Amino acid sequence: MTLYAYVEGPLGEMLLAGEESPRGGTALASLSLPGQKGAASVRDGWRHAPAAFAGIAEQLAAYFAGELTRFDVEYAGGGTDFQRRVWRALEDIPYGRTVTYGEIAARVGAPGAGVRAVGTAIGRNPLLVVRPCHRVIGADGALRGYAGGLERKERLLGLEGALAP
Repeated sequence: MTLYAYVEGPLGEMLLAGEESPRGGTALASLSLPGQKGAASVRDGWRHAPAAFAGIAEQLAAYFAGELTRFDVEYAGGGTDFQRRVWRALEDIPYGRTVTYGEIAARVGAPGAGVRAVGTAIGRNPLLVVRPCHRVIGADGALRGYAGGLERKERLLGLEGALAP
């Protein structure tokens, strides 16, 4: 059964969705922002369970307050093998740093034409903010493609101090 909750934050009301973990707690399947391209939406049969996401909500609050630089969240499954490789590479990008799509492509063994596939995989990341796809920029340093909108990407990078003054 899918559980969900809404959490307020500086990017708007975030929708968290997940499932009970066999290890106890909640495995996060999705974090969506208002107006996000491809955002999850509550479906029939989902159970509203704010308490199930209390730990994740605390981490989000600490991140937005500048007190947390890496999330410790269990993720629910999902994605293709290639997408999961790309998403793991995103998790390795340090707080306050950026990398290019080409660098991610090289890390997952898909250089050159694979950059486009990497961009598509990043665009399908269901865990905005906690899996830091906002830290990936264009080769020319430009902010490109963020499902939550470029204004939010810029805001997250600014929060982390990753943008040049």
